Amino acid sequence: MPKKAINTYNLFKAKFKLLNLDEPWASLIGMPEQTGTWFVYGSPKNGKTSFCMALCKYMTKFSRVIYNSVEEGMSLTMQDAVRRAQMQTVGNRFLLGDKWTVDELTEELRKKNSPNFVVIDSVQFADLKFSEYRSLKETFPHKIFCYVSHVNGKEPDGNIAKRIYRDANAVFRVEGFRAFPVTRYGGSGYYDVVKEKAEAYWGNS
Repeated sequence: MPKKAINTYNLFKAKFKLLNLDEPWASLIGMPEQTGTWFVYGSPKNGKTSFCMALCKYMTKFSRVIYNSVEEGMSLTMQDAVRRAQMQTVGNRFLLGDKWTVDELTEELRKKNSPNFVVIDSVQFADLKFSEYRSLKETFPHKIFCYVSHVNGKEPDGNIAKRIYRDANAVFRVEGFRAFPVTRYGGSGYYDVVKEKAEAYWGNS
């Protein structure tokens, strides 16, 4: 049987768990729910990983964070990225997944007190199926999943990445060490991942 339709009374009566963000994240993202999909995309060497680390570090304020590094895993480059973000200051509120499969990630997230902010880097190297994407959303409805994607030209690379991009609640395009958000929560503006590099690329505007 189909699900019962929701009338406006019940719709307006519903309560949602929100994240009360501080600046500059409040201006960038708005006031998001503690659920759904976020999406970060851009060309290599433009600051995607550094932006994700800054975002992860901030999100540890609200919950534990896990960064499933499907591409780099436990490596010198990932060690350097975590060190640059000074992630040691948040202790065990930040965890690294070492090239986990979707099944391995699911097993970790089923544990008690598992992280509520989950980064998968990247969609392409995870060889993700859209059915697996949907399953993660449905199995863990109170977590935010943030997917990192390569690009083909200016667009996310591949059909799965494009479908996740269209479904996402918050999208961040990273170019020239500057992240540009488009969200369903009212966010706008931009975030300089590395201010000096962003200004060199974009100018001081």
